[in-house]
This record gives sequence, structure tokens and C-alpha cells, in this order.
Amino acid sequence: MPSGSNAKRERQYEHIKDSAKDRGESDKRAKEIASRTVNKERARSGESKAASRTSTRDMPSSRRGGQRSHSGAQGPTRDQLYNEARQRGIKGRSTMSKAQLSKALGR
Repeated sequence: MPSGSNAKRERQYEHIKDSAKDRGESDKRAKEIASRTVNKERARSGESKAASRTSTRDMPSSRRGGQRSHSGAQGPTRDQLYNEARQRGIKGRSTMSKAQLSKALGR
């Protein structure tokens, strides 16, 4: 649990952590997801000393609800495609765009 939190944030942290575990995340990953979410909510509501611009001006985590996960319509990121191309030994991968990598991998 992030330091300097109140009882509400502790309950929120536990709820998010339990939800992540129910989805099959590891204990370490569930704690990371919960901490990041709670810290962002604290920053948005002015409970933290320092807050990044994206924390305060971005869409709230509760409303976003996984809209930016990489399993959506856009598919894997360029870096994910690049790593797969590297594992398969595809030549010229470092200069390829996301579309070119996708085509070279047969997607």
C-alpha cells in the first residue's frame, strides 16, 4: 500500500489487488497494478505532494477500464512485434515500421 494513504485508499488498493488476482495476475503484478491505480487517484484528487501532468489531466482509471490494453483493435505494439521478429531471426527488422513488421511476421 502506498505510504500516506487513508482508509478509503487502502480499501481501494485491496479491491484492485484482489480483482487483478482473480483475473490471473501474479501477486507481484497485482500489487503493482493496485499501487499505480491508487497513486494516480491520489494525485487526481490532490492527496499527493507531487503529481505528473498525465495523472491530473488524463482520463480517470475507473472510467478508462482497460480501453488502452494492447489486446484491442490496434493489436501488439511495434516493440512487441520487433521482439517477436528478433526471436524468429527476421533480417532488416530494425528499420521496419509496425506495419512492415506485422507483414513480415505473417499477421
